[in-house]
Amino acid sequence: MGGCFSKPKPVELKIEVVLPEKERGKEELSASGKGSPRAYQGNGTARHFHAEERLPTPHPYPGPQDCVEAAVCHVKDLENGQMREVELGWGKVLLVKDNGEFHALGHKCPHYGAPLVKGVLSRGRVRCPWHGACFNISTGDLEDFPGLDSLHKFQVKIEKEKVYVRASKQALQLQRRTKVMAKCISPSAGHSGSTNVLIVGAGAAGLVCAETLRQEGFSDRIVLCTLDRHLPYDRPKLSKSLDAQPEQLALRPKEFFRAYGIEVLTEAQVVTVDVRNKKVVFKDGFKLEYSKLLLAPGSSPKTLSCKGKEVENVFTIRTPEDANRVVRLARGRNVVVVGAGFLGMEVAAYLTEKAHSVSVVELEETPFRRFLGERVGRALMKMFENNRVKFYMQTEVLELRAQEGKLKEVVLKSSKVVRADVCVVGIGAVPATGFLRQSGIGLDSRGFIPVNKMMQTNVPGVFAAGDAITFPLAWRNNRKVNIPHWQMAHAQGRVAAQNMLAQEAEISTVPYLWTAMFGKSLRYAGYGEGFDDVIIQGDLEELKFVAFYTKGDEVIAVASMNYDPIVSKVAEVLASGRVIRKREVETGDMSWLTGKGS
Repeated sequence: MGGCFSKPKPVELKIEVVLPEKERGKEELSASGKGSPRAYQGNGTARHFHAEERLPTPHPYPGPQDCVEAAVCHVKDLENGQMREVELGWGKVLLVKDNGEFHALGHKCPHYGAPLVKGVLSRGRVRCPWHGACFNISTGDLEDFPGLDSLHKFQVKIEKEKVYVRASKQALQLQRRTKVMAKCISPSAGHSGSTNVLIVGAGAAGLVCAETLRQEGFSDRIVLCTLDRHLPYDRPKLSKSLDAQPEQLALRPKEFFRAYGIEVLTEAQVVTVDVRNKKVVFKDGFKLEYSKLLLAPGSSPKTLSCKGKEVENVFTIRTPEDANRVVRLARGRNVVVVGAGFLGMEVAAYLTEKAHSVSVVELEETPFRRFLGERVGRALMKMFENNRVKFYMQTEVLELRAQEGKLKEVVLKSSKVVRADVCVVGIGAVPATGFLRQSGIGLDSRGFIPVNKMMQTNVPGVFAAGDAITFPLAWRNNRKVNIPHWQMAHAQGRVAAQNMLAQEAEISTVPYLWTAMFGKSLRYAGYGEGFDDVIIQGDLEELKFVAFYTKGDEVIAVASMNYDPIVSKVAEVLASGRVIRKREVETGDMSWLTGKGS
């Protein structure tokens, strides 16, 4: 089967142009359940979709009546390196002038809808101001993550010193484009016990790997398996919006997986990987052979080990069901959150408007201390205190006390007793790699899977990505790191897919993350572990600041609130290979960083 992984020649592929799922509108969303993805059930039985079932799609090339064209500006209205939003009647377009040429693209980031005009234009691409996704201005293609979709690219012409833009009305309204993908031409019927590509884990890394394979023309069988009962969903939203339902979190609708022949096995737990015979065994004995394997199992939340840990209403947040149950039980009640990291603080912020009281227990002196430093941590702590959150710092949980089996009090080692009807535990996670211990696939002392820049493990044909790996971070001198960020998992999934196809791609993305609390967003780029100083510009008390994290003479990370697009600008500078020196950020003059659209 090795030959299947060389990028196929176009003439040998059955490739159909299929527009993004949202462009197929109500017809898809009302499709019958007969064509649901392959679902692996607890008893080992499976349902298969029929490979020939295809959804109706509109013609991809709209006629003149479906387009709008207008003069949007004079050629001299924009300088090189400038961006502007222009109106075409049916929607807005991002107009870019770069190296004397005009480009017209969708104006919103498909990830969360950020206005790209407020982003960063550099090296032929525009970087989103909110979460760092990058789009090629010549093609609209997504070049760096997060997100799955690209931008529409519109026609531009110059006549009599005026710039005209021509665009499809439908594209103007959708503001997103799914890349053309191959479809599976190797139906599963008849050989359900083997697959060309098996992906263990259906988070960001697993989904992007599958999509990248299809985008690159791979038309053989792909199977994704997950412990979850749901198709891939936006996991970072769980702690930011605990009320969100699974269908609201879905990254792709079920029709997408059916259309592109990506089979999904839900509630499927792999217990053994046999690398010698290229086979995995599931919990109930179901076996599946593979040619190439991606391991993206993610992590498992740590739990409390104190007395009373078995009482009811003590939760970790791992699934939509966990989050929904927490918010339902917390309404009008007393909540204790253990852990003042990103998950714990996001949960605490979300519950303040719903719970009677919210308390946070943390071993450190301030929230986020190791990640954001003492000063930023204190500023954020004050914001929480102003929103009625009570902190118990430099202590741990000693005991969980129950009444009739349900949580009533949390006893701290400091001897404080806190009333609690619900407890949410956010004290970190461990890699979910226990099933690999006897496999021959390398694990480090903490259980992480070491990979190289190509996402390859020590076993040929076996790749790994996401929260459970360590990998060389190129711009930190190839230091082996674990970065459990959503954006990074996307990038690793794509690199793994490219190397399954022998494209020799290497991971090079700059880490980028974000959090949202009380309507305020904090953005972060880089890798700040081991920082020895923090240079802060702006006003911490007003929560309008940028913090540069330095080690020696070098800036290694940046965080900001209400200072867009500074983090995206720094990310772009770091991605270009330039070193930012400490002295450059100490002066307060950041004119060299703050390039914006007009």
